[in-house]
Amino acid sequence: MRAFTLAAMIRVVPAVRSFAVAWALAWLAACGGGGGTAANAPSVPAAPQPSAVPSARASALPGSSPSPVASGSPPVAAAQKIQHVVIIVQENRSPDNLFHGLPGADIASAGITSNGTTVPLQPIPLANTYDLDHSHRGFEALYDGGKMDGADRVGTSCGSNCPYAHPQFGYVPQSDAAPYLTLAQRYTFADRMFQTNEGPSFPAHQYIISGTSEPSVGSDLLVSENTVGGTGCAAPANATVAEIDPSGSENHTTYPCFEHPVLMDLLDAKGLSWRYYSTGKVGIWDAPLAIAHLHAGPDAAFDVAPETTVLSDIANGTLPAVSWVIPSGAESDHAASNNGSGPSWVASIVDALGASAYWPNTAVFVTWDDWGGWYDHVAPPATYGSYELGFRVPLIVVSPYAKPGYVSHVTHEFGSILHFIEANWQLGSLGFTDARADDLSDCFDFTRTPAPFVAVPARYGIADFASGRFSYGSSDSQ
Repeated sequence: MRAFTLAAMIRVVPAVRSFAVAWALAWLAACGGGGGTAANAPSVPAAPQPSAVPSARASALPGSSPSPVASGSPPVAAAQKIQHVVIIVQENRSPDNLFHGLPGADIASAGITSNGTTVPLQPIPLANTYDLDHSHRGFEALYDGGKMDGADRVGTSCGSNCPYAHPQFGYVPQSDAAPYLTLAQRYTFADRMFQTNEGPSFPAHQYIISGTSEPSVGSDLLVSENTVGGTGCAAPANATVAEIDPSGSENHTTYPCFEHPVLMDLLDAKGLSWRYYSTGKVGIWDAPLAIAHLHAGPDAAFDVAPETTVLSDIANGTLPAVSWVIPSGAESDHAASNNGSGPSWVASIVDALGASAYWPNTAVFVTWDDWGGWYDHVAPPATYGSYELGFRVPLIVVSPYAKPGYVSHVTHEFGSILHFIEANWQLGSLGFTDARADDLSDCFDFTRTPAPFVAVPARYGIADFASGRFSYGSSDSQ
């Protein structure tokens, strides 16, 4: 566990910590990414620490009594309409699978197999009983050089008990996904949102907090799969994760603890509060735990369990400026793990915001970390290196300033959410995929008069989730 020891030294030795802070701030000012070669040993570079600028999160430490002004209303320019961003990350769905029949969106009702046969998409409950391969290998199978005809070659876990001959060609009935469809039609839906990476959950969540999955600054390798033997900077010393090189080879592994700037560093430098709400039960979804200076430093307290704490923070007026909300397995939409409550879970967060003082100045981004192995007919529009871009995932933009009933056909990726936040608070750029991505500006109309909030009809409500009745982990290994 050499990497963890180095990070701990930086945290506790003042002279080293001061150097690391200066290094991190200088790097953030000039960061561009790319180049270099990473070692495959289970270690990371000395950890740069977050900015020494006092953070509004200091008032939200456990045991304190944060004021709504300090935690709920970060200092912003008078013209800034958005003072809070909530990023809700669900699991493993493609637009063709989850938004079947959405008006105005590019959603297929049939797919093509590898032998050229047209296969109608078949209804499958959201809480289905089998899983699909959504590793990088699964991506390559469906992608098939851009033809998007290899879904039937994507592995499944149902064996001889599959519900029909081609279980990859499934769609969720509208009755199961009703709250999502309501949100998509009331606000903005993006049908050209692509996950940045060509693989599963662990690297996807790294991209969602930083715009990269590189293990260290300047590496020409990217972490490309889920971890083996443990996750994050507290994992056993023999834990590994696969990396992909510029040629597309995954014959590289590293210890699953990384060191590079993340969006949290830019927020810290501006004194803006943030939290990562998670059960803590699905390590590959807990992105901060794999970043050395977040895991070992003062920010470690802000990986919050349970995830339903976001509901009480909204009710108590202690919602931070930026929130990542990660579901439990039950709430996640993950195939073979969820219980169908995901759409209600998302609706409960939106309803809580809509009933609060936060609603007039909040933007909510609901997205899914990867396509889950389900069929989708739209090929990624661009290739960056050997691992970007991945397949489409849904994106719903919920805000009093989101364009009502609008379907965005603009190309977006995970870095677009980071870019929006960076632009909103003038944070600068991390210099990773956030730098090339758009800023989602087509999804908003800041000249419109916000309409009153209307609650989202859902099977379960805020009280159901606040009680923790749905909060459990997941068997996700992809």
